[in-house]
Amino acid sequence: MSGLKFDKRELGNLEYSLDREMLATDRRGGYMSTTIVCCNTRKYHGLMVAPIDQSDRTYVLLSSLDETIVQHDQSFHLALHRFDGVYEPRGHKYITDFEYTPTPTITYRVGGVILKKELLWIHKRTQLMIRYTLVDAHSETTLRLRPMLAFRDKHALSKANMDADGRAYPIPYGVKCRLYDGFPWLNMQLDKADAEFIAAPDWYYNFEYRKELARGYEGHEDLLTAGYFEFKIKKGESVIFSAATEAMESPEAISSAYEASLARRTHKIDFLSCLRHSARQFVIRRPENRTEVIAGYPWFGPFMEDTFMALPGLTLTQGYKEDCMDVLDTAVRDMEAGGILDGRVTPPVADAPLWFYYTLQQLEAHIGRKALWEKYGAAMKGILEAYRRGFGEEVRMHDNALVWASAERPLTWMGTIVDGEPLTPRRGYPVELQALWYNAVEYTLAVAKKEGDKAFVEAWKDMPKRIKAAFNEKFWLEEEGYVADYVNYDEVNKFIRCNMAVVCGLDYKLVDDEKLVRILMTIREHLLTPRGLRTLSPRNLLYKSNYNEDQRSQDLASRNGSAWIWPLALYVKACFDLSGEKFVDEARHILDAFDDELQTKCVGSLSERFEGDPPHGPRGSVSHATSVAGVLHIAELIERYAKKKPARKSKKEAEAEAKPKRKCVRKSAKK
Repeated sequence: MSGLKFDKRELGNLEYSLDREMLATDRRGGYMSTTIVCCNTRKYHGLMVAPIDQSDRTYVLLSSLDETIVQHDQSFHLALHRFDGVYEPRGHKYITDFEYTPTPTITYRVGGVILKKELLWIHKRTQLMIRYTLVDAHSETTLRLRPMLAFRDKHALSKANMDADGRAYPIPYGVKCRLYDGFPWLNMQLDKADAEFIAAPDWYYNFEYRKELARGYEGHEDLLTAGYFEFKIKKGESVIFSAATEAMESPEAISSAYEASLARRTHKIDFLSCLRHSARQFVIRRPENRTEVIAGYPWFGPFMEDTFMALPGLTLTQGYKEDCMDVLDTAVRDMEAGGILDGRVTPPVADAPLWFYYTLQQLEAHIGRKALWEKYGAAMKGILEAYRRGFGEEVRMHDNALVWASAERPLTWMGTIVDGEPLTPRRGYPVELQALWYNAVEYTLAVAKKEGDKAFVEAWKDMPKRIKAAFNEKFWLEEEGYVADYVNYDEVNKFIRCNMAVVCGLDYKLVDDEKLVRILMTIREHLLTPRGLRTLSPRNLLYKSNYNEDQRSQDLASRNGSAWIWPLALYVKACFDLSGEKFVDEARHILDAFDDELQTKCVGSLSERFEGDPPHGPRGSVSHATSVAGVLHIAELIERYAKKKPARKSKKEAEAEAKPKRKCVRKSAKK
C-alpha cells in the first residue's frame, strides 16, 4: 500500500487544500490542527490547543502565526484567512510544496525567495516549534511573524472585548502574553538573538470558519495580536520560533530541543505506518496517573464505549500492552467511583461496560490468563453482577437472561438526538447488547474455570445456555435469514443494521455457523461498502445516503445510512472465523480500499464515518479512534492468517502440476 502523495499543482486550489487537514498531538490532551495551507476553517483549529488544568477541557491559545516576507520595501503576506467570504491575504498562491513526514513542511516561493516552514508539535510538552529556512534569496530579506491569539475554549469563539490584556511582556529572546487571568502564560521566543519584537496590540475582526457555518453553527471570530517579531534572515539560515507554556532558557536550548524532537519522529512512509502513528495520538496521559483514549479529533473527549472498542486496535496491534493496561486501570477506577461496578448508576451507553471484555480477550494473549484474572477478575465479575441486579429499571437482566435497556434518554450507541427526540430509540432488547452480554459471560466463565473460581462458576454456569436459547427464540428471523435489530413487548424490529455484525464478530457467538453464514450474506448484500458497514440498508425507507454538511443532516444520516469502520472489523473477523486463511485475499481487498483515504480529510488518519453511497465522502470527526483501530485490527488479522496460508505457486510450478502424469508401467524381468 502506498504512502502519502499530494498533487503539488493542486496546492493553490482552495477546494483541494482547504479540505485536507493536519493534526499533531502532544500525548497530554493538547494538539495542533489546521489545513495543509495553514488556513483555519474550524473553530477547533489552532496552532496551540491545549488543556490548562486537570480537566479534559482544551483551549485555543495560539490560533495562527502570520508570516510576511519583506524585500525592497515590498511586503508579501504568506498567511491565508477568510473574512466574510473573501480570502485575504492569499498566501496559498505562493505555496509550491507540502510534505507530511517526518513533520508537516510547507515550501513557499515568492519571486526569487524560497522559504521552507517546518511545524513541530512537541510530545509531552505544551509547545509548538516552527523552523523557517531561507532556501534561496537574491536580495536582503526580512521575515515578520505575527501571532494571532484567542485564549478561549475550543468549543467557543473569541470576540473583541475590553478585558483582554493585549500587552506583550519581555522575556529572554522573546515575549510572553496572557489575555485573561486563569490562563497560563504563552511564551513566544526565537533562537535568533537579534530578533526584535514590535509591540502593536490590535484586534482583527470577523475571521470566518467556513466548516462551522456549513454545520449550522456560528463561525466568526475576533483575534488579538500583541505585535510581531521581525528579523533579517540570510540565504541558508534557519530560525526557530517557539510557543510554549514554559519558557526556554536560551537560543541553544530552543534549537537543541527542536533537533532532538525531530530526530524522534517516525517517518510515515506507507499506509500502516501512518495509521500506527495516528493510533498513538489517541492515547493521552493526564495528571493524577490517568491514561485515556480521545474518541475523536478535534471535538470529542474520552467516552467509555469508544475507549473499549478502540483500545486493542490502538495499542495491542503495536505491542503496547502497558498503554492498554494503563487505560484499563483508569477506566476501572472510574467505573468503581461512578457506581457502574455495583449497579448504582446507569452506564451512559447500556453496552459500554461490556466492551471491556472485548479488550480483555485480546489483552490475554499479551499478558497471560493468570495475570489478567488477578488484575481484572474482580471487575469482570463485578460488571456482570451489576447487570444481573440491574441499573435501576433502565438497564437490567430479565428473567429470560437477556438484558433490557429502556429509558427516556437513548441508551445505545445509536442514540443520536435530532430536534429534541431520539433518532433511533431502540428501547427493549438491542441486538448488540445481547451479543456483548453473552460474550462477557462466556469469557468470564472460561477464565474463572481455568483459574479455579468455583463459586463464580457455580453461580453462572447455566447462564450462557439460557441467554442463547432466549436470544435465538426472540431474535432469529428464519424467513429473512438474519437477526432482529431489537425486540420489545410490542415489536420485533427487522431493520437491517450494522449492529448484527457484533453478533457475528465476537469470540463467543450467539448463533451457529449456518445462521452465521446467512447473517454475513445479508450484511454483504445490504451493508458492505468500501468505507465500512452502513447503519441501515438502502432498501429501507428511512435510509439517508449522501447528505449536506449541516449538523442536522449529518445526525439524521449518521445512524440511518452512514458507513462506519468499527463494525466492518467485526465483519472481517467473523469471515476469518468461518473461512480461515481462505479469506485473506478478500480481506486485503477490503484493507486496500482505505489507502487513498489517508490523504482525503485528515492527513494520515481516518474519519469517524462515511456517506453510505458513492463516492462515500468522509463525515464526522476527521480523526476517529474506532476507525483507525478497526483498520489496524483488520491488518493484524490479515497478517495472522496469511502466515497459515500456503505460499502461492509460481506459474511454472502450477503448469507442471496441471500437466498430465505419465503412468509408470513396471516391466517384468526376462527369465
